[in-house]
Amino acid sequence: MRGHIKAILAIIVLVLIASACSAPVQPVDTPPTEPGDEVVQPGETGEDEGSSGEEDEDEQQNEIDYQTVKPNETGKIMVLMYHVIGDSEGEWSRRWDNFRKDLEVLYEKGYRLISLNDYISNNIEVEAGYTPVVLTFDDGTQGQFNILEKDGKLTVDPKCAVGIMEDFYSARPDFGLAATFFIYYPVPFRQKDFIEYKFKYLIEKGMDIGNHTYGHANLGQLDAEGVQSQLGRMAAETDKYLPGYTINTLALPYGANAKEQYREYVYRGEYKGFEYQNEVVLLVGSNPAPSPVDAKFNPLSMPRIRATDDPAITSDMYDWMDYFDKNPLERYISDGNPERVVIPREMEARVDESKVGDKQLIVYDLE
Repeated sequence: MRGHIKAILAIIVLVLIASACSAPVQPVDTPPTEPGDEVVQPGETGEDEGSSGEEDEDEQQNEIDYQTVKPNETGKIMVLMYHVIGDSEGEWSRRWDNFRKDLEVLYEKGYRLISLNDYISNNIEVEAGYTPVVLTFDDGTQGQFNILEKDGKLTVDPKCAVGIMEDFYSARPDFGLAATFFIYYPVPFRQKDFIEYKFKYLIEKGMDIGNHTYGHANLGQLDAEGVQSQLGRMAAETDKYLPGYTINTLALPYGANAKEQYREYVYRGEYKGFEYQNEVVLLVGSNPAPSPVDAKFNPLSMPRIRATDDPAITSDMYDWMDYFDKNPLERYISDGNPERVVIPREMEARVDESKVGDKQLIVYDLE
């Protein structure tokens, strides 16, 4: 009798083992549940699997602590304007060592470089809590980009703007490497033998070339034909060195725009069959620029700030950095996700929702 009972128990054990082995195996990427965790299966919330409900939205919003980071993507952005980089300091020139100091101060104060094109297209990829800043250089002077040649080998002058930016970037890669150089002819960057080399070098590094007219012309003194000749010829000449490269940004020489009846040709036109179009027109100006989602944002009339710390100039980059330190709600602060626009409720009235596009707009309350 006992033998029969043992046999029956053995059979039961074997059946239980077989049932356990045939049970579904939990996927390796599924986190184990802790005691008290509620396991929710797809469909139990009343939504289709993969849908993003209110819980998903809340989780996304809470990726950063808004009260700590205080993102404000309706804040203002500095578009900095440089001209000569060299050995002397003046109204339109900056010593190379002071230029490097500018980069260091920007970095320490939480500014990070973005390109002009990324700014106007609202493709702002900056780490949460940091502020985008745009560098622009007018005139294409040699101190902006100088090539040294020795024994047939070409190197970038470490004291020129490009050399300084590259060196700074190598030490602090999170600062970024971006700038737009607004050049004119016949010899941009003042080294005739290296025009093509410099153009291709800049583009390969992720920097940009913009229009500054063919001969640094005052557009306010020209008619329709003259405006198109200056802008179209510059773009056409650049195309010889960079076939297919699109120039879509313009910095106005002397800050002078064309007369009202000819202004349409500043934005688009044609020169000897070569068509051009400018999506951005930069002024000389002395103010920071609005956020791309601000109702006042106008890429065809974009203010810039003088990149200097001259005490005689009361609206240079250092004055504006001081202003933002004292008025933090006026400064653009990124939430770290270029697919979202996150703003404090106090800034909601500034937003033009048509400029938000397909991005997610999040409004939060500051404590």
